Amino acid sequence: MAPSPADTPRLPISLCVIAQDEADRIVACLASADFCDDLVVVDGGSRDATVALAESAGARVIHRPFDGFRTQKDFAVAAARHDWVLCLDADEWVDPSLRAAILTRFAAGVGDTAAFRIVRRNRFLGKVMKHGNAGADRVVRLFDRRTAGWHGAREIHESVVVKGRTEAIDGWLDHDPYRSLSAMLAKQERYAHLMAEEAFARRKRTSLAQIVLSPVFRFLKGYVFRGGFLDGWRGLIYALLRVEYVRRKYVKQYLLQKGFKP
Repeated sequence: MAPSPADTPRLPISLCVIAQDEADRIVACLASADFCDDLVVVDGGSRDATVALAESAGARVIHRPFDGFRTQKDFAVAAARHDWVLCLDADEWVDPSLRAAILTRFAAGVGDTAAFRIVRRNRFLGKVMKHGNAGADRVVRLFDRRTAGWHGAREIHESVVVKGRTEAIDGWLDHDPYRSLSAMLAKQERYAHLMAEEAFARRKRTSLAQIVLSPVFRFLKGYVFRGGFLDGWRGLIYALLRVEYVRRKYVKQYLLQKGFKP
């Protein structure tokens, strides 16, 4: 059984969350990491109750217009009161097993470790996906900002750059990115647009052949070679939706190359 909030020791860690219109899940996200001594939420302009709920959960809310995922997360880390930070998205939460592992590790001391790599399990349509491109991935989210941070070049699908030792830690980070099928389609449309614009800005080129072949390769890679079919009907639906995302991304990039607005 997980310890109650009253029994949980507070660690010198800042929880950093970026959010916008996340009223239905911001409280669960913050509560899962209540062992952090400092809770920081950077709000990009919510029109719902996100800010009020985050403040009621004990978070410091900082308002900053959204201008990129990496930049927003880097800003949140800079606003933290502690050098050790745990970065979560509002659609993620710390599983009790990860919570226990973090408490144990910090009680023993982190030594020369600069960052911890966490296994993230992804949910789709109410179920944890175990295979294919939707299966568990490994992400760096707990790190010492003096030797690591959101310093990569990409604003989307951003990652932490670490200058030092990275260690795996037990437990799970749970991720439930899509409220519904419609929400998934809308999110994929937004991400396809952002990815196309970024690729075009970096002077990457695409072609009609890539528009045709890349979605096919994505389907084979995720559904066949990575065993997405083992997740049943959810695995098939997920694979097909990701195919459409890849197609839209390259179509949009191609249109930008031709001088059209995607």
